[in-house]
Amino acid sequence: METELQILWAAVVAYVVGGTLAVVTLVLGKRRERTILGLIACGLGLQTLSIALRWERLGHGPFITMFEILCSNVWSLMLAYLIAYWRIPRIRGSAAVVMPLMFIMLGWLMLAHPGEGHFPPTYTTPWLFIHIGLGKVFLGAVLVAVGLSCVILLRRAGIGVSRFQQLPPDRQLDELAFRCMAIGLIFHTLMLIAGAIWAQDAWGRYWAWDPLETWAFITWLTVAFTLHARVTFRVSPQAHATMILMVFVTAFLTFFGVPFISQAAHQGAI
Repeated sequence: METELQILWAAVVAYVVGGTLAVVTLVLGKRRERTILGLIACGLGLQTLSIALRWERLGHGPFITMFEILCSNVWSLMLAYLIAYWRIPRIRGSAAVVMPLMFIMLGWLMLAHPGEGHFPPTYTTPWLFIHIGLGKVFLGAVLVAVGLSCVILLRRAGIGVSRFQQLPPDRQLDELAFRCMAIGLIFHTLMLIAGAIWAQDAWGRYWAWDPLETWAFITWLTVAFTLHARVTFRVSPQAHATMILMVFVTAFLTFFGVPFISQAAHQGAI
């Protein structure tokens, strides 16, 4: 376990250095995009190795304890943002907003106990991987949208206007955020369907309105409402950005809060 944690710490250092560099270069008006990309990629590679070693040692994936769930979600969120950062050069300035958000999860991860958890028999199914994988794509898409939304809101508040000049206008950022949220809705819907199939195999019912299922559906409604408002009422980029942040908060509570405080079948590792 010690080797896994040492590698994970090295990954965290790479992430923190990359995120700090993103903030510093934005403030100083310099461009170090390749260096930032390399540091995030380095951190992702190291974290992948750490997760693989733990997976090999325990015989199951990182989805039982809070430590494992946080670790796998940090990995998937970093991967999603790395792909967006690499493929969409216009949004690279948003790293100065996204990476500090990730610092919070990294801090939580390093404070979580890395001990082992019980692997329930109900987790031995391909639908577990499908369900979790779809959820991670949803979170990744929302994270990119949140980064763009924060830039819009900071500009409207008069903060960092000159520093974010290299990013597209608010309308273009709003359109990109809308597309990310649309992708998120698709994958969240598929996640709920896969979860219902898994629940039928594991507990003999597709849906029971337990706390996690209820909050997952609430999250789906917030995403759908945000997209509907954007298309139907043509809300301003600022209003749309605010709603995206509300979706992120709801999703965060759903994925990282409800499963570990409820007394239903979804509580922690059951």
